[in-house]
Amino acid sequence: MNEQKNGTRRRGEALEYAILEAAWKEFTEVGYNSLTMEGVAARAETNKAVLYRRWSNKSELVIAVLHKYLQNSSNEIPNTGNLRNDVFYFLLELIKPLKKIGTQAIIELLAEHIGSTIISSIPHLIQPGAENKLTAAITAILKNAELRGEINLEKLSMRIISLPVDLVRYELLTRKEPISDEVIEEIVDTIFIPLVHVQAGIMK
Repeated sequence: MNEQKNGTRRRGEALEYAILEAAWKEFTEVGYNSLTMEGVAARAETNKAVLYRRWSNKSELVIAVLHKYLQNSSNEIPNTGNLRNDVFYFLLELIKPLKKIGTQAIIELLAEHIGSTIISSIPHLIQPGAENKLTAAITAILKNAELRGEINLEKLSMRIISLPVDLVRYELLTRKEPISDEVIEEIVDTIFIPLVHVQAGIMK
């Protein structure tokens, strides 16, 4: 749909950008529970029918907003020279967007759509795009570790490789609050690294 605003016709990506920007401002100012499609439409200077043609409800709109504004702080793969530190710093970057959302917003989103839209979107809230990007990142970290002689990657199953991200998701879904640095440290130091060393073996 085309729209006229201040003498300029908005359409396509320009219109969608204006809506998402308005929704982000509403979300950060009033929170998820108080956010309405009507409020977003008014701020974007459009009508709610335009929103509903793109998103069937406010949760879909908010997920689209999070995709746009809460992307992972860095797409770089850590290469500190140590497997433990690489995984630890990667996961720290991974949870930064979740901290920005805030505890209450996470609880409200999960409470409204537990087992539905929001669950299937958790991997994308963590990092927009296909979930295999996260697995590929962990795999790249492990390949660097193998090149340094720390592990034998061939002995690791995909279930083990994806474990750090799976555990982050589990923490989010069960505790419904931002994940602390201490939790990340526990995931890395008491679960993932010991398991990798047992399964892949420390190469001598």
